Amino acid sequence: MKAAMAGGKGKKKKWSKGKVKEKLANLVMFDKATYDKMLKEIPKAKLITPSVVSERLKVNGSVARVAIRHLEEKGLIQSVCEKSSKQMIYTRKTGGPDE
Repeated sequence: MKAAMAGGKGKKKKWSKGKVKEKLANLVMFDKATYDKMLKEIPKAKLITPSVVSERLKVNGSVARVAIRHLEEKGLIQSVCEKSSKQMIYTRKTGGPDE
């Protein structure tokens, strides 16, 4: 009986302070240096998504989506999933038999 009553007598858990996320100062337009870096680095990556491009080049998400479409039009990357228009998942161009 004593053990059952002692359940609420332990130390109360203190509320943790919420972590403060840093504000990102990502670019909203490409400058020449970032554009050249995009053309050089992104087609070599195994997985290419807007979040990967945004993180690597420090650009906005919408700029990353435009960059991915640009690279696809140039033929530097290829789509992995073609069924969904919402998910933009790409990979580097491979020299397969269908190309």
